Amino acid sequence: MARWRNEEEARTEIKDLVAEFYHEFKEQETDHSNFTPGDRISYASRVYDEKEMQSLTDATLDFWLTTGRFSSQFERDFAKWIGVKHAHLVNSGSSANLIAFTVLTAPELGERQIKRGDEVITVACGFPTTINPILQYGAVPVFVDVTVPQYNIDVTKLEAAYNPGKTKAVMVAHTLGNPFNLKAVKAFCEENNLWLVEDNCDALGSQYTIDGETRFTGTWGDLGTSSFYPPHHMTMGEGGAVYTNDPVLNRLILSYRDWGRDCYCPSGRDNTCGHRFDGDYGELPHGYDHKYVYSHFGYNLKVTDMQAAVGVEQLKKFPTFIERRRHNWARLHKALEDVQDRIILPEPAENSNPSWFGFLISIRPETGLDRNKVQRFIESKNIQTRLLFSGNVIKQPCFDQIRGTDDYKVVGELTHTDFIMNNTFWVGVYPGMTDAMIDYMAEVIKEAVKD
Repeated sequence: MARWRNEEEARTEIKDLVAEFYHEFKEQETDHSNFTPGDRISYASRVYDEKEMQSLTDATLDFWLTTGRFSSQFERDFAKWIGVKHAHLVNSGSSANLIAFTVLTAPELGERQIKRGDEVITVACGFPTTINPILQYGAVPVFVDVTVPQYNIDVTKLEAAYNPGKTKAVMVAHTLGNPFNLKAVKAFCEENNLWLVEDNCDALGSQYTIDGETRFTGTWGDLGTSSFYPPHHMTMGEGGAVYTNDPVLNRLILSYRDWGRDCYCPSGRDNTCGHRFDGDYGELPHGYDHKYVYSHFGYNLKVTDMQAAVGVEQLKKFPTFIERRRHNWARLHKALEDVQDRIILPEPAENSNPSWFGFLISIRPETGLDRNKVQRFIESKNIQTRLLFSGNVIKQPCFDQIRGTDDYKVVGELTHTDFIMNNTFWVGVYPGMTDAMIDYMAEVIKEAVKD
């Protein structure tokens, strides 16, 4: 005799068992209410409950595997939440940056198309996959310095970096949740007819106000990107998103993400346009199957439906994640105010309400403290630390073969960039942290920088 009368009944029982499994074996992993000084404090971690595991199980039972109903649901829900018309999932934040840049190289954009040798203003202090697509395509990243203690692009350097007829875009990240000066950068881009790409991978949920209007970061520019890697603001394991309000860019995102194809039918559907066999494309024979027409040199960067299923539930929790990150950051900032003679504390950008990814700390050089020794002491107390990614990416070994060439440009001195490379680190403020964890972390940091 069959155990279940129908599939729905079977799914319900299986998901109920998954919930029991979570409570029996996984719940304690995310419960830090019994924190004891010396317990591990990670810089980031997943925050989840049985809902994510049940949703993942639901998608697994579908066994659709590739992009499907959960992906579509997440894209709709995410676009509505962040406030854009179009959002598309990809398999990582780095892929999101790749797509965001690559769509700007499309011939459909006419005079605004980024061509090889064109220039893109950015910063050297950040994560490499913000700039890698620029170099890989053959465009020229133009590096300007950043500010301290905001750790974002120095907007006073924009005019010097602008090269009429060659500069086509500004592509920069909001550093660890702190928005860059969007008012100044957006005005600069509008004045010079430049694309603005916001790498929002470390700032999801941050808000910025211009002339009384408040929006989420990632939605002020032409394109925004997000990452859903486990340490980030929310997760689906691996995953990312590209979003825009522009209908032309929207179509290009789908093409470049999905092999470069001209067809926009979703997976499992055919002939959405009604003209599958009657078109003329390139030098192909008349009526060549539109499913196999490729208008761009694209990729396959889709996400799986299992990943998206986790994201659907994470997004429901996300507002509480943001508030907890803000609480943790503010508590740590207050606790460290009495050692500001030893360290530089971070400051939020004017007109912003950050959704903090981490808490940046810079050692004051006049103290004679060594950043590495400070980090090692903190790590010895079982507290994870991280550097501000590449520090100065031009100093990284990936630049060895192009260093000093015209493959990139530097405008002015990268004084603050080098300062950050030598003196700055950060610790986490993720929403799974308790007040006790924040307070212990503050005590250890103060001990690490004392005389």
